Formats: sequence, structure tokens, C-alpha cells
Amino acid sequence: MVGGIMNAPPLSPGGGGLWAMTPSGGARGDTGRKSEMMDSLLGLGGLMLLRDSVEWEGRSLLKALIKKSALSGEQVHILGCEVSEEEFREGFDSDINNRLVYHDFFRDPLNWSKTGETLPGGPLGALTAMCKRTDPGPVTIALDSLSWLLLHLPCTTLCQTLHALSHQNSCPSDSSPVGQVRVLGLLHEELHGPGPVGALSSLAQTEVALGGTMSQTSAHILCRRPRQRPTHQTQWFCILPDFSLDLQEGPPVDSPPHPDPHTLRVDPTTHLTFNLHLSKEEREARDSLTLPFQFSSEKQQALLRPGPGQATSHIFYEPDTYDDLDQEDPDDDLDI
Repeated sequence: MVGGIMNAPPLSPGGGGLWAMTPSGGARGDTGRKSEMMDSLLGLGGLMLLRDSVEWEGRSLLKALIKKSALSGEQVHILGCEVSEEEFREGFDSDINNRLVYHDFFRDPLNWSKTGETLPGGPLGALTAMCKRTDPGPVTIALDSLSWLLLHLPCTTLCQTLHALSHQNSCPSDSSPVGQVRVLGLLHEELHGPGPVGALSSLAQTEVALGGTMSQTSAHILCRRPRQRPTHQTQWFCILPDFSLDLQEGPPVDSPPHPDPHTLRVDPTTHLTFNLHLSKEEREARDSLTLPFQFSSEKQQALLRPGPGQATSHIFYEPDTYDDLDQEDPDDDLDI
């Protein structure tokens, strides 16, 4: 579910520029815009970072990208650590599930049961083994999730492994090139500090940050290509139940919300025991009032020039016996 609209029915063709998907995952009508987002995301190799949050989950988009890679004929390996294999495969048809190579580290991440189904080195051992692969053809490796790996592995070790995996160009045994390696990593950004997030961001060739409004999901895409300036784009979409993308028109920019005419406006001062509003006469009386702490010109003249009949005061001082009157030694009475 993405943005609370996973269970929405497929849209009809021609409905405001949106696409309706056939049960087999194909598109009816023009598929140019539908594949635009997929091409921009999957066009590069290396590490793709899917950054989600509590409001906008990213596993559905990860599964949509996995489906696209599988339908393209690529080898797809999945490192499942955060949810069970049954839950992750749910929603894929049998054809897609048969093409996925699933490494289950959810039930027994450290191979304590000694069943032999899990690599002895755990998730890190599986990633290291993938770095030494010699199979030809492009490969997509999906990590569900990088957050789980960060909580169980040192950040430096994980970053070094991801760098070696995403920059794999040739076989270690000979000079024959292997296919392009693409790593899809799901990251729950709110679980980590700026250090690990920044380290993974520096390794990524593509970053996708999920956001949106109350009813629409957006993907803010940052692509870094060699010897080119980074590019930014924003795509609005929803994900259909078969994990196909349905692009949408985003909300209009700077459009003020229109209030509902049927909504009653409530005055917050209705039930107060005092009045916050002043009449014209009350406002004039307030403005003409001289406050006690205000030093007006009338007060200044009265203090400096007392009028006739006003008593004047004088201060007379008679020194005491023990008063210190020696100006040269003011501390003489202290016996210092």
C-alpha cells in the first residue's frame, strides 16, 4: 500500500491522462509516460536508495521495480530480512515469483538452526558471494531492507560491501565482463542519524524520496550520472494491486485551498466571560488615557517648576560621631 491507495481499482483509459492496467500488467493506450518513471529509475546501474518514512512506505515501490526487472529478463536476487518470504512474495503472480531468487534471512538470520538453507556468513556473506559472481547478464539485487542491515552490521562494512557490489565490472577470474549490477536498497530514513544516511547517500547513483499529499504519492528522484550534473525530477503516481505503476498529474502549484461553503465558521470568542472587542468610544478613551508610568511634559514641568503655594523641601545633614569624613583615607574606620 502506498499513500493509502493500494486497493484502488484500476482506472479507466483516457481518465484524465491516467493509465488502466490489464490483469497481465500491460498498459492499454499510450505507455510512454507510464514507462518514463521506470526507465529513469532502472536506466542506471549501481545503488538506488529508496527512502521512505512512516507516512509513505516504500516496499510497494521496491516490489514494482523488482517486477519490472524480472519482466525485462534480468536475474533478480532478493535479500529478505525485514518481512517473511510469504509476505514479500504476496501480490506477485506465479511467473514473477518463479524468476525471483529469494535469500531468506528473516526466519534465521544467523543460521542458528544449522539447516544449511542460509549462507554461513549471514546477509553480509550473501552480499560478498554476490560480489564474486561470474554469471553473465544484468543482475538486480533488492535489499529489504538497508535499515535492518545497518542495525546489525557496522556502517563502514556495509558501505564497503555495497560499493564493491554496485561497482562490479568484471569477473575476478578473467577479463570477460559480467552484466550490469543494480542494487535496490530500501531505507527507513527516520530510524537513522545523519551519519549513516549521508554515507549511503554518497554511494547512491539514484535516490528516491517518497512523499506526497493526503491522497497522492510523489517520488522525488535524484540521478547522478558520471561526468554530468545531477538531475532532479518529481513523479506523482499510485501503485496498482499487481505492482504496476500508474502515473498521475500532480496537484496544481500554489493553489490555495477552497473552503467548503457548507462548513460553519465558529467564533472562538463566543463563550468568553469578557469582551475582546472595543467600541469607538472605548477605543478613544483608551487612547487618551495617561498611564501612571508615562513621564508626560505636564509632570516634568510640575517637578522642575513648583507653582505658588506648593511647599518646597530641603534636606539637612548632621554628621554622626563615627562618620568617616577623611577624604584621603575613606577606610580609616575599618582599622585596616
